[in-house]
Amino acid sequence: MTFYLFAQQVVLFIMRFGFKIKVENKENLPSDRGFVLASNHRSNLDPLFIGLGFKRKVCFMAKEELFQNPILGFIIRKLGAFPVSRGKGDHAAIDKAVNIVQSGGVLGIFPEGTRSKDGVLKKAKSGAVLVASMTHADIIPVGIRYGERKFIRREITVVYGEPIKNEQLIIVDNNRAQLKAACGLLMSRIAELLGVNINDNIS
Repeated sequence: MTFYLFAQQVVLFIMRFGFKIKVENKENLPSDRGFVLASNHRSNLDPLFIGLGFKRKVCFMAKEELFQNPILGFIIRKLGAFPVSRGKGDHAAIDKAVNIVQSGGVLGIFPEGTRSKDGVLKKAKSGAVLVASMTHADIIPVGIRYGERKFIRREITVVYGEPIKNEQLIIVDNNRAQLKAACGLLMSRIAELLGVNINDNIS
């Protein structure tokens, strides 16, 4: 058993004490090629919720501040995370993300760029659609629904959406208008998984 799978099982056991986790539509996850997982983001635990749904290793872009703690940095690197400098046009992080997908791996990314403290979806940054365009990969939208807390456990539902095929993105030479449209498509699909209205729930 790899370190990743071992850690996944340990985390799943621990999280069962605080959360009741339900996973839907795992059949939408490709098993034979690289792709991009793009999800809404409300909690620091979201990468764990997303990755518990299947056994393939998910490599997440993570804010560089997390790696400043040597112990935490070591652990999350072992789990496949890599740092990104937010708001600085981090080309090294994009190159790393492209290499992961081109090598047949799974890239996890939160297109909003940061957590939404009120649960309202934010406009997407271009990273997810840009990597998909550069690698000719599909994007799997993910919706993490936060339910009510019952006693000490909170209900969490992770829904994997149908793939957004690469040809649906229609991005040529990183055209700004096309990137914006592709980001809009992605967030609309995430909104559908959350059961919210895209016009009323993206700020």
